Amino acid sequence: SRSKEPFSPECPPKVSFYSCGPTVYDFAHIGNFRAFLTYDVLKRWLTFLGFDVEHVCNLTDIDDKIIARIARDGVSLQELTDKYAAAFFEDLDALNVMPADAYPRATEYIGPIEDMVKSLLSSSAAYEENGSYYFDVSKSAKYGRLARLDIEGMQDGASEGGGMSSSEDFEKRSPRDFALWKAYKPQDGDVSWTTSLGKGRPGWHIECSAMIREFFGDSVDLHAGGIDLVFPHHENEIAQSEAVTGKQFCRHWVHNGFVNVNNEKMSKSKGNFLTLRGTFKTPLEVRAFRYFVVTSQYRMPLNFSPEALAASKSALQRLDRFRTAVFEAAVSLGPASSEDAPSPEIQALVESCLDNLQVAMNDDLNTPRASASLFTLMKKAQPQLPDLTAADIALVSSALDTFNRVLGVFYDLPLSYFGSDEEPAPVPPHILELVHLRAEAKDKKDWATADQLRDDITAAGYAVKDVKGGDPVISKLED
Repeated sequence: SRSKEPFSPECPPKVSFYSCGPTVYDFAHIGNFRAFLTYDVLKRWLTFLGFDVEHVCNLTDIDDKIIARIARDGVSLQELTDKYAAAFFEDLDALNVMPADAYPRATEYIGPIEDMVKSLLSSSAAYEENGSYYFDVSKSAKYGRLARLDIEGMQDGASEGGGMSSSEDFEKRSPRDFALWKAYKPQDGDVSWTTSLGKGRPGWHIECSAMIREFFGDSVDLHAGGIDLVFPHHENEIAQSEAVTGKQFCRHWVHNGFVNVNNEKMSKSKGNFLTLRGTFKTPLEVRAFRYFVVTSQYRMPLNFSPEALAASKSALQRLDRFRTAVFEAAVSLGPASSEDAPSPEIQALVESCLDNLQVAMNDDLNTPRASASLFTLMKKAQPQLPDLTAADIALVSSALDTFNRVLGVFYDLPLSYFGSDEEPAPVPPHILELVHLRAEAKDKKDWATADQLRDDITAAGYAVKDVKGGDPVISKLED
């Protein structure tokens, strides 16, 4: 509808959620990860509201680009796709993305794809030409509604996702039709399946329709993807699925905007095609990229630049310092007793910030406003930390946990993500001595000295984190 609508799943509190995943022939780029981070925040918020979300994210492991890469690299389909699927999951973990319940691969659903094509043939919504099968767009009265297309003015081959560049485009009855099953060609190599449709492989669009039907039945509550998938991919999914079932395919669509680099569209020819692991070299940078994406309005274009990353790093470091200070205060003060209650001022601050979080997220995932509420909490609570009670600190800490459940920006990355499982270098003796002196000052409740020593440790390039009942954790700060 291109407008905000109340979310109304078919069988609440259950929510069926399908998101389009990567084509696993190369490392995913930062534009791809904007989509996966959008799915993550959406799922986190629905879960926070009490919905039981079943999330399926497909892996496209068969298409023209994969076949070309197999021929170039001299590897099998399984070797190529397994390699980049594993890299994709490592990247998701590094970005603190909650895993989907299932990651089906297109090649695992050849049978359901075959059945769907046969159903379309039986209803005359599809036809065969030279061993390939095509969807007849003229049989879909509502075709183009999602993308608001001028059907008569469509360019030849547009429904396939490109122009008329192969013999397939000339086989079709209409250039608007799109492939469901592609007949085998010698350049496909070993990539083919022999079915009742003949020897060949599935078209791109039918894969998602078949997998959605296998997991969720005739319709799905929520379907997400990048804005570039509205047409032709999602438009074609609707047409072929509804032609089979006669029912509404999807109740709600979510599409995220593009990511540009220095105000230019990403492309390999421009040298600005950025992968996650090739661009970010430290845990802070990876976390800052997550923060940069999840605090933006998901529908709008997003411009990535070194300046934008630096601003996100700075914001995240401020939040990290605040969270550490809250934790240290909690350790120092100990747990609040059952008789203790937060002050009215802190109670009001936390309630206001959490109310704003809820209003913001219920307004089409307005994460800029949600993150502003997080900063309001920090700005107003931080100056008061030395004077807060244990009950106050517990309430502020709980609020930070709530924000993190939604935004997911406070987490640790595994060292192995950066190609090393080695322990960090030993902490220099003079830093250890400062940490020891700070601990002594805290034991004497000499908070001014303890704070000064912590500042000295930070100035020397290290951070110290108190652990209740254990030794402090010392870590080197990133540049």
